[in-house]
Amino acid sequence: MALTNEHPGEQAAPSPIRLIGIRDTPLSVDEVFAALGDEAAGGISLFVGTVRNHDGGADVDALGYSCHPSAADEMRRVAEKVVAEYPVRALAAVHRVGDLAVGDLAVVVGVSCPHRAEAFAACRKLIDDIKHEVPVWKHQRFSDGTEEWVGAC
Repeated sequence: MALTNEHPGEQAAPSPIRLIGIRDTPLSVDEVFAALGDEAAGGISLFVGTVRNHDGGADVDALGYSCHPSAADEMRRVAEKVVAEYPVRALAAVHRVGDLAVGDLAVVVGVSCPHRAEAFAACRKLIDDIKHEVPVWKHQRFSDGTEEWVGAC
């Protein structure tokens, strides 16, 4: 832990942002959940996004995610906004890139807060802002041979 310059000898409070990542390997709900532990938290909220077998009325066979090199930095920026708006004790977010199959985990995010309502609201804000602001793109491949790109932001 870093020491602050303003009060020599005092340790800076640890950041509630415990885990941020863009991964090309399978995601772990257990890893995200473990990062959220905090004795002052009475509520932990997790969101797990998976690859579904359909979109817009078409059958999805597989998809791939790609991202801009700034994606992890943008995810951290989004996390910092959530921490500033809610009483977050701990926050974690990981997003998958590469080729995924139906059923694979695409994104896992979570927060812990003193109370459940805050945890639900902060988690919803976190995933919604990640989907809208972080430069991650989805390339869907459909059963009929067509494909499409979907931008996350």
